[in-house]
Amino acid sequence: MTPPLIKAMSDIATRLTVSPAPHWRSGRTIQGMMQAHLLALVPAAAMAVVMYGLHAAAVIGLAGAVAVLVEALCLRLQNRDVDVDNYSALYAGILFAFLMPATAPWWLVSIGAALTIVLGRTVFGGFGCNPVCAPLIAWAFCRLSWPADMDIDLNLAHFLINSPVDQLMHFGVDSIAQFDTMDMLLGQQLGGLGASQVLGLLAGGIFLLATGWIRIFIPASFIAGVLVTSGIYWYIDPSMYADPLFHLLAGSTIFGAFFLATDTASSPVGMLPQIIFGLLAGAMVIIIRVYGVYPDGVPFAIMVANLLSPLLERVRPKFFGGK
Repeated sequence: MTPPLIKAMSDIATRLTVSPAPHWRSGRTIQGMMQAHLLALVPAAAMAVVMYGLHAAAVIGLAGAVAVLVEALCLRLQNRDVDVDNYSALYAGILFAFLMPATAPWWLVSIGAALTIVLGRTVFGGFGCNPVCAPLIAWAFCRLSWPADMDIDLNLAHFLINSPVDQLMHFGVDSIAQFDTMDMLLGQQLGGLGASQVLGLLAGGIFLLATGWIRIFIPASFIAGVLVTSGIYWYIDPSMYADPLFHLLAGSTIFGAFFLATDTASSPVGMLPQIIFGLLAGAMVIIIRVYGVYPDGVPFAIMVANLLSPLLERVRPKFFGGK
């Protein structure tokens, strides 16, 4: 018979044993995932270049290049393998560029791309460890530090069209009559150089869903949160609040739904947590647009939802494998 003391000690030893987490080998790689995501951004990037000219291409190229170089430098300083060939840094840099005005100065783009890697990823342990979507951290830092250089309407004032979310915030719901639904779908609106290319982003998002790189729960619930919350406000007073379709097509809503909210490191894993996450983020987009001081609430809404991800994972957790 095993003495009770020895048995108790063995139970404690078993409970304190640290072992690698379970893994399910699927044959997919980070490099393959990033290649698919970069391919999904191509339609929106092409539309941005057509609309804004070579300035947009320069911002995208500079942000991607700086992000890769800073990632390589950070890995070298940490004495880690320099694996920038997995394209994760390039993808993060381009996501940041998509949120920028097409005429953003080179120094602002460079600082933002560097912060995407350093502040958004490296300080938390690198790729896959960031609790908040890395490009959004850099965007928020730049938006708060250099508001004039990040202002969409101010920097793109030479265009004859306007930013829908800026017009709504500053001039009310009557001012958005100037925007045609089809024009907004085709990207004929001022905004982040890639984040406002709705049709291209939809094509890229559908591609990621069809190829299984993202699941439908976050994008669908995010869009549902936007539509339901804006629909409630619109139903209460349509003369004061914009209709749901406007909020869906304006700003960076579609970009956030398919590319920012679905960030693998900062979003929940379980189906129900993903649904709750998307609904919360989508609802907060409208709340920020209605009551906040920033015209487009998508970046801040997703960052707040990211911080809630660890709590959401506790909602009906699904254990890996079987008992």
